[in-house]
Amino acid sequence: MTGIIAKEFGAAIAGLFLAFPAIFPASATLIEKHERERRQRAGVGGIRRGRLVAGVDAAGAAMGCMGLMAFAATTWLLLPRISSVLVLTIATLVWVGVSVTVWSVRRKCLPVGRRLVANRDSSRNS
Repeated sequence: MTGIIAKEFGAAIAGLFLAFPAIFPASATLIEKHERERRQRAGVGGIRRGRLVAGVDAAGAAMGCMGLMAFAATTWLLLPRISSVLVLTIATLVWVGVSVTVWSVRRKCLPVGRRLVANRDSSRNS
């Protein structure tokens, strides 16, 4: 799939699709498995809890991706104009700023911590 994107839009665009699709499914699967096993060792079924924790990780990955898109756009726009060290410094600050802002907005709109506590009792039986 990435090869097709590279042919159509170039290597710079295709590079965006290389690491994330390969790493995220593996990490989500491992997170779910480890949480499920941890809950089962404690004598509590952990299927629902494992899926919930993997979902929280997925939300974090999505928020991080928004920051990375801002990093890429900043780099792409500024690199022809100013030094690469300054561009990378600015882009890193933009990435952190966007990621923290998105995280803060999500936390205010949908508090994950409260949802996890509310689901703790229901996940004990799963």
